[in-house]
Amino acid sequence: MNTIQTFNELHHAEEPLFLGNAWDLLSALTLEMAGFKAIGTTSWGIANSLGYADGELINFDRHLAVIKTIAKNVNIPVSADIEAGYSEDTNMIIENVLRTAEVGVAGINIEDSKKKTHGLKSISQHASLLGKIRLELDHRGVKDFFINARTDTYLQKENPLPETMERARAYLESGASGIFVPGIKEDMDIKELTMSVSAPVNILSLPGVTNYNHLKELGVRRFSFGNALSDIVIAYLEKKAGELLEHRDTFCLYETKL
Repeated sequence: MNTIQTFNELHHAEEPLFLGNAWDLLSALTLEMAGFKAIGTTSWGIANSLGYADGELINFDRHLAVIKTIAKNVNIPVSADIEAGYSEDTNMIIENVLRTAEVGVAGINIEDSKKKTHGLKSISQHASLLGKIRLELDHRGVKDFFINARTDTYLQKENPLPETMERARAYLESGASGIFVPGIKEDMDIKELTMSVSAPVNILSLPGVTNYNHLKELGVRRFSFGNALSDIVIAYLEKKAGELLEHRDTFCLYETKL
């Protein structure tokens, strides 16, 4: 069974997929060793590890190199977070998706946010892009590649649920495999969304949205924590570096409490 097939099956298994988010090879190997069944890269975490803020500020080749290193060195499926595709040109976005597929990942996250200005792409514009991506993947023989269509309605819109469902339907009709809705928090909204969308719904961990079993009851099929783990690791590193310089004593390195 190839990784793409395995990854797809994880979204339709009895238990929802709990996705571990990695930002470099060490974090990916650690998540795999811990027992996670699949890994999603975090663009935020990768950018931070290279000294940048999130938002497609690094060269796509550098970003892809990290994704490739992870995909080539773990034995579980990897989904790549490529933000909005690292271009405003449709053909270039499609090429970037194809290059990402070629490094051995099983799927991608691709979002409908604009990067150079605030706002979302129109529904028709993003649906058209997703359709072209699916067509080209199929043409290249990359069947069933998992396209997790992220919509940022809950991060940018007032009363976002109706538009979220409209976008979800359009994206799925255009070839998306699942829908990712970061920022959604309320149980009623999550339940209505999962009941209305005929594909796996991915929810992002947030304060107050943390319990896998509770989300399972609401119909969520994929749960991820994005950059939350990388943020904690980076904060811990900064704290310890500061303590070393302040006290000139390495005692702090032998404290086991994180």
